[in-house]
Amino acid sequence: MMSPDEIARLVPAETAKFRSPIPTQSVSSDEFMPGPQTPKQREFEARVKAIGSELAKKQGMSRRRFFQGAAGMAAAYVAMNETYGPLYMVSRAEAQTPEMANARANALKGQFIMDMHTHFLRDDTRIMGFVASREAVGKAGWNPALAGKPQTIEDLKFANYFKEIYLDSDTKVALISGSGSEDPRDWMLTNEMKADARADVNKKAGTKRMFSHAIFMPGMPGWMDKVDKDYETLKPDSFKGYTVGDNTNKHLAKHPWHLDDEKLMYPFYEKLVKWSKTTPSLANVCVHKGLFPPSITQRFAELLKYADVSDVAKAAKDFPQLNFIVYHSAWRYSGNAHMAGWEQFEKTGRIDWVTDLAEIPAKYGVKNVYGDLGQIFAQSTMAEPRLCAAMMGQLVKGLGADHVVWGTDAVWTGAPQWQIEGLRRLEIPEEMQKKYGFAPLGAADGPVKSAIFGGNSARIYNFTPQQRAALDGDKVAIAKAHYDQHALLDGGGRTNLRYGYMRAPAA
Repeated sequence: MMSPDEIARLVPAETAKFRSPIPTQSVSSDEFMPGPQTPKQREFEARVKAIGSELAKKQGMSRRRFFQGAAGMAAAYVAMNETYGPLYMVSRAEAQTPEMANARANALKGQFIMDMHTHFLRDDTRIMGFVASREAVGKAGWNPALAGKPQTIEDLKFANYFKEIYLDSDTKVALISGSGSEDPRDWMLTNEMKADARADVNKKAGTKRMFSHAIFMPGMPGWMDKVDKDYETLKPDSFKGYTVGDNTNKHLAKHPWHLDDEKLMYPFYEKLVKWSKTTPSLANVCVHKGLFPPSITQRFAELLKYADVSDVAKAAKDFPQLNFIVYHSAWRYSGNAHMAGWEQFEKTGRIDWVTDLAEIPAKYGVKNVYGDLGQIFAQSTMAEPRLCAAMMGQLVKGLGADHVVWGTDAVWTGAPQWQIEGLRRLEIPEEMQKKYGFAPLGAADGPVKSAIFGGNSARIYNFTPQQRAALDGDKVAIAKAHYDQHALLDGGGRTNLRYGYMRAPAA
C-alpha cells in the first residue's frame, strides 16, 4: 500500500475532467505509485480531444457523449495510431461514421470474453485513501462538485462493479479476485465475501456468470486448515496467492514464500491434485507476480526475490497435473517505470520478468504455465503500445496462444471495454514480427484473440459449451440489452471513468 505522503501527491482518477475512452495517464490502485503523464500521453490527449471535438460537432452532440459510443472509441484508437504509430486496426472512416462503428461493435458484442481478474472492495474496507484523496480534491477546488460533500468509495464497491463489468463492457463471465493481508481488516474481500458475491450474481442471472477465488497465505498460522475449510464450505473455483506475502501492506509482510518450496507448498499442491479430480478448476494455481518496479524494490528489497518467476518452473515440472497461472504475467515495470521496460527491450530484446516467464516452457519442457494479462495489458497499452506489442509477441511465442488468458484488473481502470477494444485492434508491427519471430495476433475474432479472450479460460475452468450457450438468454443478457437500448435512446451508457489514483495535474 502506498504511504500517506505518496497518496497526498495524488488525486482520485474519477475526478478527471476529461473522460477519454482510453486513459491519458497512468492510473493505479493502492499497489503502486502511478507515473506522471508522459510527453507522449500529453500528445495523445491533445490529439484525442481535437479529433473528438471535430467529429462530435459534425454529429451534433457533445464531445463527452461522442466518446461514449463506438465511433468515439474508434476515434481514440485513431489518435493512438497518430501518436505511437500504426499499432491498432482502425480507420478514420470508422471514427467519422457512427453507422460503420456501430456495425462493427454490434458484430463483436457477442464475442465470448471471460475476464478472470477483477476486483471490488468490501463495504467495511479500511483502504480509505481513495476517500481522503477525493475530499482533498474538493477542498482544493479542483472539482467544485466535491467541495463540502462527504465522499465515499461506492464506485469501487459491488453495485458499480456489476455495471462496469457486465453492462458497460462485452465481458460475459468474470472471476472476482482479491488479496489478503497480515491484518484481517485489510483483505480487499474475505473469501466468504467473494463466494457470496458469486452466489448472488449467479442466482440472479440463472447461469454461471461469476467465478471466485479463495486467497491462500502460506506460512500464516493455521493457513492449511483455512484452505481445507474454504474448500469444504466455500467451494472456490480456484485458489490464488501472493508470493510476496502481504501485498497490500508490504511493510507487514512476514510470510513471503516460493512456489517451489517443497516443505511448505507441495502438501498444498497435493490437495489440489486430489480435489481437481472432482472439481477440475481447482487444478488452477493462480499466483500474483511482478508489479515490483525499482521504486518498490528500494523500499522492500527483501521481497524482490519472491516477486520474480524463478520459482515457477520447478513447481510446474513437479506438478504437471496443475496449471500455474501467473498474474500480470510477472510484468515488473508498473507505474512510472514503463519506459525502463521499453528501453530494456530495445537494447536486449528482453523485459523483466515477462521474457523469463515466456521462456519457461522451452527451457524446462513444461506445458502447464500460463500468463494473465491483468495490468500488463492496460498499463502498457496506455503508456507505450510498442511495449505492449512486444510483450504480447513474447507471451504468445513462448507460452503459446493457448496459454495466455484475459484479465483486466478492473475496476481500477474503469469499465474494461477500452482494454477489450485494445486487444481486438492491436497488431504487432511487421518489423517487430520479422526481427523477433513473432506471429501476428490477427483479427479481433480470429483464433489467437478468441483463445485469449475466452477459449483458454473456458478450457482450464471447465466452462462447458452448454453453460456458454445459456448466457445468451439469461437475466444479465436481458438487462444488458435494455441498458444498451437506453444508452442509444436517452444518452446514457459507459462513463469512461477510472477508479483509483493518478498524479495531480500540473499547476
